[in-house]
Amino acid sequence: MIRFDILSIFPEMFASPFDSSIIKKALEKGLVEVHLHNIRDYAPDKHRVTDDAPYGGGGGMVMKVEPIERALTSLIPAGDNVLVVLLTPQGEKFNQKLAEEIASYSRVVLICGHYEGVDERVRQYLVNREVSLGDFVMTGGELSAMVVIDTVSRLIPGVLGNYESASSDSFSTGLLEHPHYTRPAVYRDWKVPEVLLSGNHREIQEWRRRESLRRTLIRRPDLLENADLSEEDKKMLEEIKR
Repeated sequence: MIRFDILSIFPEMFASPFDSSIIKKALEKGLVEVHLHNIRDYAPDKHRVTDDAPYGGGGGMVMKVEPIERALTSLIPAGDNVLVVLLTPQGEKFNQKLAEEIASYSRVVLICGHYEGVDERVRQYLVNREVSLGDFVMTGGELSAMVVIDTVSRLIPGVLGNYESASSDSFSTGLLEHPHYTRPAVYRDWKVPEVLLSGNHREIQEWRRRESLRRTLIRRPDLLENADLSEEDKKMLEEIKR
């Protein structure tokens, strides 16, 4: 089981994404918990202010450190092993390996940045990790939090009906996933590869591995640099290249 605590000034954004599909079922089973916390509730003034103009001037507003620190102090018991993540364009790029690391924690706090960003002291003193979805800028960290929760939750045992489907997903093995087909075997003149209809499991597995290697070589050759390849894989790759 894993618990996510989300700190946001727009917690209402999360209502719909967690009320459908696999995440909804995981929540109902108690395999995943998601708790929403409005950062404004921890602001010390009567107007619940969570941002202010930056020191030194410049455009935009900066999220204040005090409400975030008060929220974390309130939510996390002293000594608890909690991963506190700031979602920011400046963080390390989110990928499957990082998702697996996050899934090893029983409790994760996700802080959703907004405006021009957060007071630097949040980074310096309050978080364990900074995470970015990629080299682009979004309005806030809420959508990033949804992606992180979706990706990590499906790694929790019992969330997916077939755990093997998660372990063989694209990127989980270091390669892109092989093609998938289902009924009908022929649609228009578009046919399913004969090997998948053969019932020969050894040949099917070999075909899937070859196609996974082929797809990775064509679409994401950079992944092959760090992939754990067997001698048979390397042989297949040379045949594919030829």
